[in-house]
Amino acid sequence: MLAAILVVAALGTLLSMVTMLSDARRESRQARLIERINDLLPQTQCRRCTFDGCKPYATAIARGEAGIDQCPPGGVATAHALATLLMREAVPVDPKFGAMPAQPAVAWIDETVCIGCTKCIQACPVDAIVGASKFMHTVIAAECTGCELCIPPCPVDCILMQPARPGMLKSVAGA
Repeated sequence: MLAAILVVAALGTLLSMVTMLSDARRESRQARLIERINDLLPQTQCRRCTFDGCKPYATAIARGEAGIDQCPPGGVATAHALATLLMREAVPVDPKFGAMPAQPAVAWIDETVCIGCTKCIQACPVDAIVGASKFMHTVIAAECTGCELCIPPCPVDCILMQPARPGMLKSVAGA
C-alpha cells in the first residue's frame, strides 16, 4: 500500500514538473513572438492603435486580443509584415484608427509663444521635447515620431506639425 502511495505521489510530482516546463516554454515562445511583433512596429508610441504604445499593442496581437490592422504609422507595409509573421491574411489598416499624412511630420514649438508649462514634455512618449519649467521648450526633430500627442495638452497652442525634411527622422515606417 505504501509503495502505491509513493508511486502515485511520484507520478503527481512528475506530472506537475512537466506541466511547469510546458508552461515556461509556452511563455518563452509567446515572449519571443511579442518581441518579433514589436520589432515590426514603427515605435511611434502614438497610441492610435488604442494601446499605450507599440509593446502593449504587440502583446495584444500575440494574445489574439487585437488585430494587425490598427497601426496607421506602420501603414500597409507593417500590416503585411505582421500578416506574414503570423501567417494570417493581409488586411489594410482600418481607417477608424486614423491615417498618416502623405509626408511624415514632426512637432515644432513656437518658442516666442511657449510659456514653459511642461505639459508637452509630459505628453511626449519618446522624450523628443526638451525644456524646463517656465522656460521655452523645443523639439528634437530627429527624435520626434510625429504622434501629435503633445498638441492637445498645450494651453497656448504653440505646437504645430511641420513636414519632416529628408533625413530628419529616425527609421519610422513611411518616413
